[in-house]
Amino acid sequence: MKLRLPSSTHNWISLSGAVLAIVSFSMIVFLFFVGFFLHQQNTYLGLIIYIILPVFLIIGLLLIPIGMFWKKKKSGEFISEEDKFNWPSIDLNDKKHRNAFMIFTIGSSIFLFASAIGSYEAFNFTESVTFCGTLCHTVMKPEYTAYQHSPHARVACVECHVGSGADWYVRSKLAGLHQVYAVITNDFDRPIPTPIRNLRPARETCEECHWPEKFYSRTLITEKHFIPDSANTEWDIQLIMKIGPSHRASSFTEGIHWHINPDVKIEYISTDSRRQVIPWIKYTNLKTGKAKIFEDSENPITKEQKDSLQSRTMDCMDCHNRPSHNYKPPTFFVNNAIENNKIPKELPFIKSVAMNACDNNLSTTDSAMAFISKTISDYYKEELPEVYSSKKNLIDKAITGLQEEYKLNIFPEMKVRWDAYPNNIGHIEFMGCFRCHDGNHETEDGNVIPNDCSTCHTIIAQGNPGNMEYDSEEKPLEFRHPDPDDDSNEEWKDAMCVECHTGLTP
Repeated sequence: MKLRLPSSTHNWISLSGAVLAIVSFSMIVFLFFVGFFLHQQNTYLGLIIYIILPVFLIIGLLLIPIGMFWKKKKSGEFISEEDKFNWPSIDLNDKKHRNAFMIFTIGSSIFLFASAIGSYEAFNFTESVTFCGTLCHTVMKPEYTAYQHSPHARVACVECHVGSGADWYVRSKLAGLHQVYAVITNDFDRPIPTPIRNLRPARETCEECHWPEKFYSRTLITEKHFIPDSANTEWDIQLIMKIGPSHRASSFTEGIHWHINPDVKIEYISTDSRRQVIPWIKYTNLKTGKAKIFEDSENPITKEQKDSLQSRTMDCMDCHNRPSHNYKPPTFFVNNAIENNKIPKELPFIKSVAMNACDNNLSTTDSAMAFISKTISDYYKEELPEVYSSKKNLIDKAITGLQEEYKLNIFPEMKVRWDAYPNNIGHIEFMGCFRCHDGNHETEDGNVIPNDCSTCHTIIAQGNPGNMEYDSEEKPLEFRHPDPDDDSNEEWKDAMCVECHTGLTP
């Protein structure tokens, strides 16, 4: 039995559309099963199955009626202008009409069913970490790499960047269109600037997991540092971080998380886009309604700034501004690499040499890798030839270890490194806590925001292993600054940490 269709379908446009639609649909089905049996999500396979091929499928289906219309118009089957816009007539007693109707009905049912599945899978695909992190490989490589080694590595990107609800989903996709255009035209900043203004408020995302009623106790932290001397001398510090109060019953009345006390509102005005300069702070006790305004006595805010700049209510992100995309400074990752023996401590001056090897502004990762290898090798060849000849295997291990750490934190192609994105947790390489706790912010009646070390942490032990100094029950330790040249030097007391600690200077 010969399958016959209306003569209007006999044209090259409709035929091309039918072929395109059939081939596209067949490829979608084939690649879907390929992806299913691979048991892993492939970014480009998902892009082809759920986004690219469906576009060609729809184009093919549209070409079929377009070709039919074109054929009828070309053959003069439209008798009058009025007939051009008449509804099509379907006579199921006509075999050609019946065949066309059955093909259309069955095809449409399959298409709608496949579209429902495809739309759902396309939604899941565009919400996946793989899609966010690897599709725009060059642009997102720094963020994706840092994310994979962050405390939130098991949290999907959209959980923080989009959150729940249709309104923010639509906003994120509209913003994403501009970002896609920027990537295609290669018109984007390097590095990508922050803070990103259109991110969802932190309380609507962070508090889905980190709910504010949860008690966060004080935490014991041990910091290991290595002094850049010939022996790479270890210096340890143990401190109690006062995240919460000493007893859970006190809730938010003290500790670092007092800043998110539901009975307290803290507002501030920053004079720069990165929120690093804060000359004006307002504290309000929501229970009593009493408020205090603190202004920077050394860098006071002007009336024009106060009138023109918008105040911001403090939330999680004002301190935890790099929760998943933190690029660590060389001082940090070199210390860690020495501690876990990726960089052998036995090599004389390796801490100092490694820091110098990271002090480069090269344009590619490959050139940075070559620079690290050459810097370390040349140092031991020229300065310590006996070490180079007797410990060549340790030197090679140090080079490999430093290169691995470098590639996790510094990305020359995107001009991303630790100083491109200030981290507001702490106060060593960036102002962080000292943006407010600098001893200069005070009220008109003389109340000052303290900058005493013991406000946020208490040192319970410090010193070299085997020669540690411990606190007593009556009094915590005063911080002792390790100085490779002069341990009695106390000039540091009159300066902020950031004045010396740049991320490259220990």
